[in-house]
Amino acid sequence: MKKNTIRLNHIVLAAAVLASVAGCSKPGVAPGPAVTNPASVIDPAAPLLGRWSGPEGTFLLVEGEGGKYVVTVQNLDGPRTFDAKGAGDSVTFVRDGKTMTIKPTNGAGTGMKWLAKRKDCVVIEAGEGFCRD
Repeated sequence: MKKNTIRLNHIVLAAAVLASVAGCSKPGVAPGPAVTNPASVIDPAAPLLGRWSGPEGTFLLVEGEGGKYVVTVQNLDGPRTFDAKGAGDSVTFVRDGKTMTIKPTNGAGTGMKWLAKRKDCVVIEAGEGFCRD
């Protein structure tokens, strides 16, 4: 039984080595770009999905896939839901006749002093930001 386990470990190791070698480029051919998150290649706005927290119980929720989203914005007046679409690494929706864009930023980029030191954030417009960290 122990020999079979050792032999299986060698097979797994050999397969891993072959897989990494197969990724090497041929001489004279530049390697392609590294892909770190396959979902973001298919849907560049995928990192915006999920719940983002703001001050005083406010939040932003982005749900969906493939460029079609539903956005819920909870502010002090209560939640509002909007149909949205992907626009590169951003998400756009229409609120009160105005096109709004949810885009990634840091805390300082939200324009909100209580989020200023945060790193993983989004902003809809100055003074309307949400963070995850």
